[in-house]
Amino acid sequence: MSVAEAGVTLADPTAYADEDRLHRALDLLRREAPVHWVMPPGYHPFWAVTRHADVREVERRSDVFLSGPRPMLAPARTVASGTGGGRKGLLRPLAHLDGAEHHVMRAVTASRFTPQAVAALRPQIRDLARGAVDRMAGRQGEVCEFVGEVADVYALGVLLLLLGLDDSEAATVGRFTPAARRSMAPEQRTATMREFYTYFLALTADRRARPRDDLASVIANARVDGQLLDDHEVLSQFVILLMAGHDTASVTVAGGLLALTEHPGQLSALRDGAARLPDAVEEMIRWVTPVKAIMRTARVDHALHGVRIRAGEAVLLSYPSANRDESVFPDPHRFDVHRTSNRQLAFGYGVHHCLGASLARLEIEEFFAALLPRLVSATVAGPPVQLTTTFSGGLKLFPVRCVLKN
Repeated sequence: MSVAEAGVTLADPTAYADEDRLHRALDLLRREAPVHWVMPPGYHPFWAVTRHADVREVERRSDVFLSGPRPMLAPARTVASGTGGGRKGLLRPLAHLDGAEHHVMRAVTASRFTPQAVAALRPQIRDLARGAVDRMAGRQGEVCEFVGEVADVYALGVLLLLLGLDDSEAATVGRFTPAARRSMAPEQRTATMREFYTYFLALTADRRARPRDDLASVIANARVDGQLLDDHEVLSQFVILLMAGHDTASVTVAGGLLALTEHPGQLSALRDGAARLPDAVEEMIRWVTPVKAIMRTARVDHALHGVRIRAGEAVLLSYPSANRDESVFPDPHRFDVHRTSNRQLAFGYGVHHCLGASLARLEIEEFFAALLPRLVSATVAGPPVQLTTTFSGGLKLFPVRCVLKN
């Protein structure tokens, strides 16, 4: 594989479903061209940034590298022109915003994601985790499609808890998650997004009329410059909850269990107490890296790793590459639950660091805290399948046969 071929790999969604191929390309780029100009067919060109230190530098310099107008890698035919219309216009989640606008919109829900606020949710999330493991035990020895039957359902339960919705809403809200929409035909996805708008605007109206102590009420009643959020701003808040609040935990729980089944010595170390669960959670997050890449655009000329990036040029930040950087992680292609001082960048860095990072860690930790003491054995029961993507992904299918203690 040449450096040019390695660069083009980053714009190939199928590469993210073939981790050996992906990491061969990323290893080569880190070694020979850590800031590399890529001109993939069907895409606007970009700089591929693959080393941990350089990804951090771009994230840290939010005054130089902007989220708009190209926050994620997409084919040239689908890339919208312009930077958006301020507070009005299309849906623009937090990851798409910059500067003061980002700060203001992040503040809308920030109080619900502080470490203290998240810690207060631990008893309820623990109950949800135990319920998920109980359902697994009910399938004793049977093949379970773990992603759809366990991980997605568990993450959805936490999302409903945050929003103040009961289990009767699970089927409806579940259809709006990225995991559900990926399996839909394009026309179904369009219809589902219309349903999403209708559902969450109705929820907003209800919470404005009858506010409660839940995140839906916080969003519905938030004010900026004395005004309630408009429909686009409200829906943008709910979009990011569905994207980051559901998928991050779901794919990491699934990918974490797969890693443990493929590395039985690591599983034994966790079960017998030789390794700490919080360290293992960080390693699962590093190993899976749910967000694969984001884009930034240079506002002014800037030198990065000796390369001149000019104003208006785009950069792609490769998180799977940063999280396997051998200069930061000894033996980076080894899944190691004993790894400490884990400087993984899966949640980003700087002003765009994931608002829900503490919650995601708690969800993952509580699930495995419930599972591991009861897990007798876990056997992969068919080929795991990874999602094709250039943005966010992980396991799509994971057939597993588990035996648990009652």
